[in-house]
Amino acid sequence: AREYMRKWVEKPGISNMTSEEKRILLARLVRSTRFEEYLAKKWPSEKRFGLEGCEVLIPAMKQIIDIANSRGWIVFVIGMPHRGRLNVLANVCRKELEKLFNQFNPDLTPEDEGSGDVKYHLGMYHRRTNHLTNKEVELSVVANPSHLEAVNPVVCGKVRATQFFNGDSEGKKTMAILLHGDAAYSGQGVVYETMHLSDLPNYTTGGTIHIVVNNQVGFTTDPRFSRSSPYCTDVAKVVNAPILHVNADDPEAVMHVCNVAANWRATGVRT
Repeated sequence: AREYMRKWVEKPGISNMTSEEKRILLARLVRSTRFEEYLAKKWPSEKRFGLEGCEVLIPAMKQIIDIANSRGWIVFVIGMPHRGRLNVLANVCRKELEKLFNQFNPDLTPEDEGSGDVKYHLGMYHRRTNHLTNKEVELSVVANPSHLEAVNPVVCGKVRATQFFNGDSEGKKTMAILLHGDAAYSGQGVVYETMHLSDLPNYTTGGTIHIVVNNQVGFTTDPRFSRSSPYCTDVAKVVNAPILHVNADDPEAVMHVCNVAANWRATGVRT
């Protein structure tokens, strides 16, 4: 494991991107940013939990999915908090914008089509062709309540069940991707519990990629009063998971970290 990380970090030029990769990154970043700007302009008073400042999350997720899909993964089950959900539904899962924007309609009632739940709790399922790999990909965002991290074991359970019924005993076709906020990741016990189930024979999914969006404030809580460890991700040390820190203001560095994470998961390296 140490040699693997050394290869991805210390090798000269390992993080360099081609012109085509940079063009794709820019296009995805523009889509992510413009989507947030449009929502802010069109519905300035609506609660929408935008991604402002962390728009690179969208290219990051798509990069992980692209790499994993090229290496054989087909099904991706995603669990996430409110923040950025609308952007993920629109730009990662490609939910129809007409349906997504219609949820901002103030005239909608719980009796109308749908669950009646608020738009930033909803999930979706979509199957499409990945244009970069020309392979089928199935994306599933799990609906979750206001208790943000409650979705973690649900996602892992769904992945485990999918692997079981598809005969994927090695976890090479179905992957879990979990998104977190910094305060919720370190502050909610279900995170710790889910991490400790990760390597048990009857619960393991072969590995989950966690993305923690750290905007330095847990909604109303300052980091100094939310945890005892230096980093919110220190929870993951209990299972010796590699923890990679990257600045969201450096998109190319974020892409490199996504490459490391996706390839780590694909190779099944253990510490």
